[in-house]
Amino acid sequence: MVLIPTASQTVGPFLHIGMNELNTNEIVGDGERIAITGRILDGEGQPVPDAVLEFWQANAHGKYAHPEDQQNKPLETGFTGFARIPTDTGGGFRLSTVKPGPVPARTGGVQAPHILIGVMARGLLARLVTRIYFSDEAANAADPVLALVAAERRATLIARREDGKDRRYVWDIRLRGEGETVFFEC
Repeated sequence: MVLIPTASQTVGPFLHIGMNELNTNEIVGDGERIAITGRILDGEGQPVPDAVLEFWQANAHGKYAHPEDQQNKPLETGFTGFARIPTDTGGGFRLSTVKPGPVPARTGGVQAPHILIGVMARGLLARLVTRIYFSDEAANAADPVLALVAAERRATLIARREDGKDRRYVWDIRLRGEGETVFFEC
């Protein structure tokens, strides 16, 4: 008898079963409504049409919709702080949400407003984790997590306000290569 090893597999082809039910591109809540648009690009700069992004964030007051967040801050009814968005055929996504407030840092002080993102896509054996910060936030300069990132790489985490659009931001994810987005080990 000859044993032949089974080929290694990435997630799929049935990844969508059990996931689509949670797909939404909107996080509800009170506060300044914003839209974030962007694309996921591979190492060659080509769009990734079959990725899934998960977004977690605090509400406009800086409170998470999670039982471990014991801050004495308001939490709106219906605010989930979570969205799951599959990319379109051009690798694009659009999130409609509220701009998050600052949240406490583990070392004291506060973190600048940000959104946490998990990236799942073909060829990835583990989810990638990153963050979005906002270009018009002065608090970015003192954010303890952003300070851990080399200055020349921080721009990969900053969503830029779209010219002439008050509440629209653009942020692309580059999986590899020049301009690769900073990913965190969690």
